[in-house]
Amino acid sequence: AIAGWRAWRRSTGPRRRLALTAYAVQLALNLSWSFVFFGARLIGPALAVIATLLAAILANAFLFWRIDRAAGALLLPYAAWVSFATLLNAALWRLN
Repeated sequence: AIAGWRAWRRSTGPRRRLALTAYAVQLALNLSWSFVFFGARLIGPALAVIATLLAAILANAFLFWRIDRAAGALLLPYAAWVSFATLLNAALWRLN
């Protein structure tokens, strides 16, 4: 949330719109993964969602970095955690 706020406060126009749209997309993907993985218990499709989520987070971090370096850096621990969750999801998919 702080990263999104910093990007929103430090930019205007198309650059801000693109960065905040990317932010909204990765938040929606995060919510979707929870429903697919935990709700529907579809491990394979959840792996596709979380891989897309990881790519979206990295793209979002890049877009935020161009606006405000701290905003981009704030997304890096989130990307690291989702990388780990992606590996766990992949291991579960492989074992099942």
